[in-house]
Amino acid sequence: MAGFAYVAVDAAGCTVRGHIEASHTDAVRKQLEQRQMLVLEIREGKETPKSAPRRGQSRLSAKALALSTRQLATLVSVTPLEEAMRTLVAQADRPNVKQALEGVHTALLEGRGLAEAMATQGSAFPPLYRAMVKAGEASGALQSILERLADGLERDQEIRGKVIAAVVYPCVLAVVATGVVIALMTFVVPKVVEQFDSMGQALPLLTRAIIGLSRAMTQWGWLAALLSIVALVALGVARRREIFRLKTDAMILRLPMIGSLVRDLHAAQMARTLATMIAAGLPVLEGLNITARTVSNRALRQATEAMAEAVREGGGLSSAMKRAGVFPPVLIHMTASGESSGRLEPMLARAADYLDREFANFTSVMLSLLEPVIIVVMGGVVALIVLSILLPILQINTLAMG
Repeated sequence: MAGFAYVAVDAAGCTVRGHIEASHTDAVRKQLEQRQMLVLEIREGKETPKSAPRRGQSRLSAKALALSTRQLATLVSVTPLEEAMRTLVAQADRPNVKQALEGVHTALLEGRGLAEAMATQGSAFPPLYRAMVKAGEASGALQSILERLADGLERDQEIRGKVIAAVVYPCVLAVVATGVVIALMTFVVPKVVEQFDSMGQALPLLTRAIIGLSRAMTQWGWLAALLSIVALVALGVARRREIFRLKTDAMILRLPMIGSLVRDLHAAQMARTLATMIAAGLPVLEGLNITARTVSNRALRQATEAMAEAVREGGGLSSAMKRAGVFPPVLIHMTASGESSGRLEPMLARAADYLDREFANFTSVMLSLLEPVIIVVMGGVVALIVLSILLPILQINTLAMG
């Protein structure tokens, strides 16, 4: 039995270093995989790297990571990796980005690979990102893998930017309209009620209903706000329990429209990850294990882990997807076509592009409809309040004229 030092990423995304007694490196790799760990490096002997991972380094923003990846992909095509990283450090303007890139550059000078150098920076670079970089290094296709990563990150940024731009105005409109309604119900309606009470007239049903709602908001509004805050805090605490989170995440997948959007996003991410892994020469099983660790929805993570187990037992990827029951039919059919034709990587990439386009089209349509819906609903609410005030006035005028 010999001793081996290893560097790996655990299920929580943290870099772990340690030592294992085993007969050979394959046995070490198998033990670490059984612990749900992604192997970054295995060295024979008890010597571990001198510098420990910097766990305090915060994760880079999606925008900063996309820009750095694109720049690095361009630079490594014309200069050595160390020089390219030194150039990135010189160009970085944000302190946290500069600190992370400097740490990577220092680790490269110590003789580490790029993926291992990134692992020394704690959570600055996501585990999935580091795994793809390691795959590019192992296959000698680092530049193409970096370009794929940059394309994917930029695509995510573009979709996120479109969604945010489309959501901002409806959200502001909804907040302002809600504030107007609350002000009417808590300040205007009570003042009008005082005038109606002094007249001693029987009020219309709509007016009495609005007055009752106004009194409830005035007297018990603080209690409703307090209960809402308590409910949100209780929900956050409950979601820390794995069983409760699994049930709530599964419930989210069953919601109309929202559930399908979540599934499509996960399916597109998984398909693109697998396509990149296959292009780098890595097995599908490793891509599934890596993807499963990055999924936040516990129901989808469980389904992806079940897929990985089915593939490990010798099943096909498309049949495992179908058995999971959470993936869109277009992805299953295109995966089956890719398996039968021996062109799995391009078919997965096409499926990911199709799902991304469907998501972008669906969200743009739904968000474009959201603004008029908010205007109509809030306009209707304000109209009811105004009508409830005008009806008694019209009734009094009619009695006076009669």
